Amino acid sequence: MDRLLTVQEVAERLGTGVRFPRRLIEERRITFVKVGRHVRIPESAVNAFVAANTVEPIVLHPVALRSAA
Repeated sequence: MDRLLTVQEVAERLGTGVRFPRRLIEERRITFVKVGRHVRIPESAVNAFVAANTVEPIVLHPVALRSAA
């Protein structure tokens, strides 16, 4: 079973304030579980969110210098 994280724990993992994960929940941009009146976010949902929003760097190849003729 996946570990359920509090909003505070998710904020710490993402390096943000608690408002950011709360906004993700409100906008339904991350999976969450309601436990009574409490909200918990599965650890796998946080990992999936990070993976989906990871931008890979562009690899630029150096251009060969052209000799002046």
